[in-house]
Amino acid sequence: MGLTSNKVLALAVLLAVLLFVGTIWLWPRLARRSWKAITGRVGLLIATQVAIFASVGLSANQAFGFYATWADLFGQETAPGVVVDHDPAKGAGPVKVVDTQTVNVPGGSRPAAGGQIQKVQIGGKKSNIASPAYVYLPPEYFQPQYKNRKFPAAVVLTGYPGTAEALIKGLHYPQTAHKQAADGKMQPMILVMMRPTVAPPRDTECVDVPGGPQTETFFAKDLPGAMADHYRVGVKPENWGAIGDSTGGYCALKLAVHHPEAYAAGAGLSAYYKAPLDVTTGDLFHGDKELQHRADLLWYLGHKPAPKTSLLVTSSKKGEDNYGDTQKFINKVKPPTRVSSITLESGGHNFNTWRREIPAALQWMSGRLSDD
Repeated sequence: MGLTSNKVLALAVLLAVLLFVGTIWLWPRLARRSWKAITGRVGLLIATQVAIFASVGLSANQAFGFYATWADLFGQETAPGVVVDHDPAKGAGPVKVVDTQTVNVPGGSRPAAGGQIQKVQIGGKKSNIASPAYVYLPPEYFQPQYKNRKFPAAVVLTGYPGTAEALIKGLHYPQTAHKQAADGKMQPMILVMMRPTVAPPRDTECVDVPGGPQTETFFAKDLPGAMADHYRVGVKPENWGAIGDSTGGYCALKLAVHHPEAYAAGAGLSAYYKAPLDVTTGDLFHGDKELQHRADLLWYLGHKPAPKTSLLVTSSKKGEDNYGDTQKFINKVKPPTRVSSITLESGGHNFNTWRREIPAALQWMSGRLSDD
């Protein structure tokens, strides 16, 4: 059973409850001063606490999507990204669908009513990066009257070390997009949901690392074209936006700021504005000061020509560490760049906060993209 399985969580909770009840039931019998009684008491206490800790940890992982598999949890997922060569003569393209699933909405069993989520592998021709993703296709994509229509698309990015599954199960992006479109608050959009870390376990911060993963090139140059070759979506900047939380929010803003020729809009939920350097990132810049400055969005807006793009930033007056930097970012923006913001009175760096912001953020994104 997988790490994120509901059965695993249920078994952990059941074990914790049984151990708790067992401790209460057996405690009087272990109230002696013999070494066996003392060992029994210590063993019961440790086992109960470990079971409770495991239950809480599994529950938190399901809610926030920190780890996707047991191998990911125990640091065994160390294999680099694999480059996949595709032979056009065999009908293989840079996007390969490996699985499909329904959307958890009324009528979700029928794609024309609930849309569909496709698990895919995306290959980057320029970056030589291959990465998994989940693609949400809205119901209209499967309806006959829209068979010739191209849809706007948004890349949806997790934080680090989040999982793409968390965008579906924890942040409910497909369900929210479905409801917003059904209520007439946004146009139907394709969502490309994935991790910003395309070379796990390294946190590349969407940087083209000298001699390393060309992550920015993958998102800016490879992904829109690969998607357009497989799905009914355009390749003009007004067809594409990016949205994400935390690290994903930083990447989304960076894509819109650095590449207005590819992305007309970028939304950063609880984003930060400068690529960190730590044990998870390694040396991202290899002494290249220009590359390091470029990865600092506050520096970029103050020293480079203002890009023609739209940006959305979010923060909270209480509970968020990025509130001050978000205000600085807003003040740095100059025309033709446009900036909007969502500021909560209170909210932490967590899923609950982002779920409150996602409906408005998707509506904002929809208003800045087109299907032309």
